[in-house]
Amino acid sequence: MRLEGRRESKNVDDRRGRTAKTAGIGIGGLIIAGIIALFMGGDPSSVLQQMASSNMQTTENTEYVPTAEEQELAKFASQILAGTEDVWTAEFKKMGRTYKPPKLVLFKGSVQSGCGGATSSTGPFYCSADQSVYLDLEFFSSMKQQLGADGDFAYAYVIAHEVGHHVQNLLGTLGEAHQQMSRVSEKESNQISVRLELQADYYAGVWAYHDNEMFGSLEDGDIEEGLNVASKIGDDYLQKKARGYSVPDSFNHGTSAQRSRWLKKGLSTGSVKGGDTFSPAYANL
Repeated sequence: MRLEGRRESKNVDDRRGRTAKTAGIGIGGLIIAGIIALFMGGDPSSVLQQMASSNMQTTENTEYVPTAEEQELAKFASQILAGTEDVWTAEFKKMGRTYKPPKLVLFKGSVQSGCGGATSSTGPFYCSADQSVYLDLEFFSSMKQQLGADGDFAYAYVIAHEVGHHVQNLLGTLGEAHQQMSRVSEKESNQISVRLELQADYYAGVWAYHDNEMFGSLEDGDIEEGLNVASKIGDDYLQKKARGYSVPDSFNHGTSAQRSRWLKKGLSTGSVKGGDTFSPAYANL
């Protein structure tokens, strides 16, 4: 991606020198709850907020000196966040709305969010309670080492996807979907989760389309990087990689084909209106 001269966002909360400590049921219980909630649609608040009230959290300052690579990644993440601010401010204006950007919280190891405690093992997540995206930059190394997914646009897609959940939150989609998920069977809840995730993928594509229109940011190979990541974080791919087979009723993020298709659709159209993943029959997503 071409990011030279691009501004950095002021909505970054760098907590890499702070570590969250949790007492009560223990950080392990919160981690498990966070992972479960994350896989239920990218917003751990539904579980973690309830649990946080029964726990005492403290923050401990630790000595932390980032490497040059970590600083470059932090700058990159800040620039991508700034790009999402520019794009979504313009897109919300077209809808007669005002965009309130999320905060990007950078952490290392563990963190205390408005949705409760979490660690790096939770992966990047969006918390609607404090309207923040949480990211441990080491996740990008994990993408490269464990999934063979690398590249600046691949990393940008991860951030843009989580910001996509913030867009859903502002538009009311996220809250409505979570309410529906609490009233239906596990299978139906998983299907609603898939719809949320595919829409966030689509919104990531919409962002990339307009970011490129505004700044000429995309280079040869960037789109392929994004589609490669999308194909390797599909439920079917990950389940087969982990245990040799997949269980479709347990899918809650979408298949590799679905995730790639909706990301590509957003990249192709740039239209927010084209991201309706809730009206089509589930089999047609």
